[in-house]
Amino acid sequence: MTPVHDIETRQTIVRLLSSMGSAKEIDQYLRRFAQLDAERFAVVKVGGAVLRDDLDALASSLAFLQDVGLTPIVVHGAGPQLDEEMAAAGIEKQTVDGLRVTTPAGLAIVRRVMHAQNLRLAEALQEAGARSTSIVSGVFESAYVDREALGLVGRVTRVELASIHASLRVGSIPVIASLGETVDGQIVNVNADFAANELVRVLQPYKIVFLTGTGGLLDGEGRVIDSINLSTEYAHLVAQPWLTGGMRLKIEQIRDLLDVLPPASSVSITRPAELAKELFTHRGSGTLVRRGERVLRATSWNELDVGRLRALIESAFGRRLMPDYFARKTLHLAYVSENYRAAVLLTFENGMPYLDKFAVLDEAQGEGLGRAVWQVMRAETPELFWRSRRENPVNGFYMSESDGSIRRGPWQVFWYGLEDMGDITRCIEYCGSHPPSLEEPR
Repeated sequence: MTPVHDIETRQTIVRLLSSMGSAKEIDQYLRRFAQLDAERFAVVKVGGAVLRDDLDALASSLAFLQDVGLTPIVVHGAGPQLDEEMAAAGIEKQTVDGLRVTTPAGLAIVRRVMHAQNLRLAEALQEAGARSTSIVSGVFESAYVDREALGLVGRVTRVELASIHASLRVGSIPVIASLGETVDGQIVNVNADFAANELVRVLQPYKIVFLTGTGGLLDGEGRVIDSINLSTEYAHLVAQPWLTGGMRLKIEQIRDLLDVLPPASSVSITRPAELAKELFTHRGSGTLVRRGERVLRATSWNELDVGRLRALIESAFGRRLMPDYFARKTLHLAYVSENYRAAVLLTFENGMPYLDKFAVLDEAQGEGLGRAVWQVMRAETPELFWRSRRENPVNGFYMSESDGSIRRGPWQVFWYGLEDMGDITRCIEYCGSHPPSLEEPR
């Protein structure tokens, strides 16, 4: 990890990031990333369309990471550029299972275009004030996929890290072209997504970032999906009629990738200009995909590890629960992530479910885990009311999830699914009168 020697530069960057999110969450991410070895931070896959359309923003964002002492490993393709150059040479594009058929004449163009795009990105990084190393060979040892059907197209059989390590040791961003070589020295065309995936399997990074023009995975209405928790959402997602073949393949590839990575690893899909926001804020800017955790469902405290649950709540709120909390409260339903990092606790008040606690550990914020647990609860709970301290930073989320809200003393009261004004009034009165279950801070 490259240390940050210029304190003023770091402070300036933190202030800039503070315009995107809270200082607390930004500092949290900086500390988290700073604990990683350089090669464990992030692998960034850049498509040819981004190199063509958004090079300045890409170089600026990658240089920004280097300024805070983080050195990403970059792998790039050049699909649109190859299409253009092949067409100009009179070579008709042919694909088999999404892979470009590559003849010897086509390979000459692939090599030329890949080298040119690699140098273009490396030079753009230098102009943005970042140190970078151009790497166009020696990383992806490959075998032919199908010599007869595809020609000079390779699949990665081994990843050689020597040139990447050499670059990282001097704090330089490795910029790697997706070209492979066979054991007998033949250069082959390698799909950039597959090359990036193999690099990720070897390096086991904390973050994998796919930079695209769309800024994330899109739902049926063309909106960016902000987070996907594969443990709870994968089956539902792949059943959606709007899921295109290309997007389905991408999600399946991400799932397979996360299955072989540490549980803390995640995949982000975002635009180059939004990279810092995606990495350093809870809200992010694109699609965050995690393997996630199963959500446990319980109807009594006896079904849960109450000690771990108490620790989760007290850590999330930074205050102690009243000693008799679990003896005094009758649980209606609990939704708890399997590793006790997020929980939604419901009691039953005024004849309807009441959200008594929604707790997410600091270390799990920004993962989409709290939202995943909330969504499981919401799918089973058509009516709900709750309250929150008026200064609670999660109130923006609560507002988006509620049908109505009103201030009552130090509390903001929320509800959804309630239509009868008498019911709403009773809920508001309950929220304004029942005592807190957390001790006041000392």
